[in-house]
Amino acid sequence: MELSVSLAPDILFFIGGFPVTNTFFWSLFISLFLIILILFVRSRLKLIPGGLQNIVELLLEGGYSFVKSIAGTEKKAKRLFPLVFTMFVFILVANLATYIPGQSAVTLHKEEGVVSVFRAVIADYGMVFVMTLITFLITQIVMIAANGPFGYLGKFINFKGPMQFFLGLMDLVGELAKVISLSFRLFGNIFAGEILGAVMLFLAPFFVPLPFMFLGLVTAVVQAFVFAVLTLVFITMASEIPESEVSKSEPV
Repeated sequence: MELSVSLAPDILFFIGGFPVTNTFFWSLFISLFLIILILFVRSRLKLIPGGLQNIVELLLEGGYSFVKSIAGTEKKAKRLFPLVFTMFVFILVANLATYIPGQSAVTLHKEEGVVSVFRAVIADYGMVFVMTLITFLITQIVMIAANGPFGYLGKFINFKGPMQFFLGLMDLVGELAKVISLSFRLFGNIFAGEILGAVMLFLAPFFVPLPFMFLGLVTAVVQAFVFAVLTLVFITMASEIPESEVSKSEPV
């Protein structure tokens, strides 16, 4: 028996020239599940909620209260909550879905060998990178809206002095580093958990891998929360106007 570990997802088939990987297929499956679940709950809304509606309302109310506590205002919370909560739910469900029993048994026979139809979505760096780019682009757009185009450029390009120019470059590097740090934090933890679980199952099946699987389960929940919270914090900080700009706008 041979243990095969691959960083890149396996290609299941092609649609025209577009390769459909097992992580992409799994992400579509999860997205469809969440859409159906939302439509189902919406169609059965009651004045006196039942079990599933109670859980959904509890998650929504708790999530919105948390976003509002970070964003600071009702206006910001209403704008940020859909994005942040959607990211949290998608990552959480994608991570937890990998613990559904029997997934490894669903395979596809190809010329290159046998490939698994399902694989952890967040173990695909391409998916994580796209989600991180969404956070990064929204952060920059919010920063431009809050400071104006010239104020935004002035934050990174400042020729008032050598120190200001250096600090501006550091801010630029810091913004670009957010993409790497945010994406690698999520991808690295989930991919490492997947590898660790596979190795332990290969070396000592049955009861020995259980503690490692539990650790991976905790990591799956925590990393979904961390990614969503960092997205919330980055966008909230980008929407804040510097005190120097506020003092200029105030009448003397």
